[in-house]
Amino acid sequence: MQPWNGFGQGLWHKIRKGHMSTVFTILGTLSACVLAGSLLTGNVSAKQAVDSSDARPLVIPNPVTLSNGFSAIVKQVGPAVVNINTETLPKEGSNAGPGQGDQSMQDFFNHFFGMPGGNGGQESQGPSRALGSGFIVDARGYILTNYHVIDGADRIYVKLSSDPQNSPDPGRLATVVGFDKDTDIAVIKIHSDHPLPTVKIGNSDGVEVGDWVLAIGEPFGLSQTVSAGIISAKNRSIDEGADAHQVAKGEFQKFLQTDAAINPGNSGGPLVDMAGQVIGMNTAIYTQSAGNEGIGFALPSNTIVNVYNQLIGPEHKVVRGSIGVQFQANTSSAVAKMYGFPNGGVIVSEVVPGGPAAKAGVQPQDIIVSVDGQPIRNGDELISIVSDKHPGTTISLGIIRAGKHITLSCGVEDRNKLYANLGSGAEAANPSSPSNAGELKFGVSVQPTTSEMNGTLHISGGVVVTSVKPGSFADAIGLYQGAVITEINRKPVTDVASFNAIASGLKSGDDVVFVVRNPQNPGGGDSFIGGTLP
Repeated sequence: MQPWNGFGQGLWHKIRKGHMSTVFTILGTLSACVLAGSLLTGNVSAKQAVDSSDARPLVIPNPVTLSNGFSAIVKQVGPAVVNINTETLPKEGSNAGPGQGDQSMQDFFNHFFGMPGGNGGQESQGPSRALGSGFIVDARGYILTNYHVIDGADRIYVKLSSDPQNSPDPGRLATVVGFDKDTDIAVIKIHSDHPLPTVKIGNSDGVEVGDWVLAIGEPFGLSQTVSAGIISAKNRSIDEGADAHQVAKGEFQKFLQTDAAINPGNSGGPLVDMAGQVIGMNTAIYTQSAGNEGIGFALPSNTIVNVYNQLIGPEHKVVRGSIGVQFQANTSSAVAKMYGFPNGGVIVSEVVPGGPAAKAGVQPQDIIVSVDGQPIRNGDELISIVSDKHPGTTISLGIIRAGKHITLSCGVEDRNKLYANLGSGAEAANPSSPSNAGELKFGVSVQPTTSEMNGTLHISGGVVVTSVKPGSFADAIGLYQGAVITEINRKPVTDVASFNAIASGLKSGDDVVFVVRNPQNPGGGDSFIGGTLP
């Protein structure tokens, strides 16, 4: 062992040499210093008597109503907001849990709530449970919520705001009245011996960006939680891709966007304006952390009312009209200029055989510019107007065909029945990749279509894109490998020679529009991909 340094080393040396008297003298001096320090400290910290007779006691003031009125709105709406908890029993050979009955909706829920679905791929050992919110719209016990809150549940329980929140009782058993997957809306009902408190429904068309709103619900199971924010955008679409028929999955969902804090468990709760009226149903959040990041989405009340009124009807389902056409959701300005509808319209990609549009004489590449005299600017407006038409009615279509305006009388059918039997497409062709002249101008290689491909796609000829050069014009406008090109700038492409001939006549600054078909979706009709050559 090493001896101490400095003073310690000297002391150790004296002890070893036997100078004990010196050592005791040093230790005695140290003890006296310590004792003196303790006495001085005791004198400084000693308590002294203080006269506090002049101190005034604090007084709790009377409650003050603040000017923002948030609390008054919560008192008005809060009693009609309910907690919804579901129970899903394990099923043999299935890992399905709450919200997993429809995989597309579960994918949507997982993406926008940032949460894994089900049980992480493991077999469930017992009932799985989920939480959500809802609001009472009819004193007889009718409640609105999101479909994904109750999807796949074997039992649905509802707790009112007046029920004990810490009770082990799950709540009142609810029954499903009806649901609509396309809008993610469901109606459930509970029994009550007395009229229940209800919300007031507002008109979402009157909402403006910047308006104050409150979100009320049960985030993470925390009952009657209120958050405030503003409307940050209107008519917001969430891109969920397309189904087998190239129809956008979220085509009937146009959201109010808000920065009011919305978290998992808020689903189905009301979004309330400063008049205390429900102008939306909190449905989703965009998140990468499974929590609020200031971007929440609520279905507008006008959409909710339309769906609710159909779900409480005799058939308990939503019926939407359709004329039987398919179209590309988004087209570039080059496409609009090339086909003569720069002020808006919808270019038809495919007409459903035997459908109302086919019977009326609508053809692929027709541009629908009005319905019953109302101008159509884009596909969203066409869907909104036609889907509201009752099956069996007749509408007037304003169409541009080859530059001429014509009017066609067209019937309306039930959308679900019309599209029920459409095919889902065939396997994609994967031809070899010889080089071609179009590579220089567009950045693509092509080769002729096969007779089998022509028969599958119902075309007389064309070329298949076998490769797309990264960063090229084709890559920039979204032309993809495997696409079958049948036209360029309204000129038919039947083989590689015609493709090269058209390409060679184009120059920088020209608008170029490709008419393409997707071999993976033979029934999807034409798509229009365009841009301006750099």
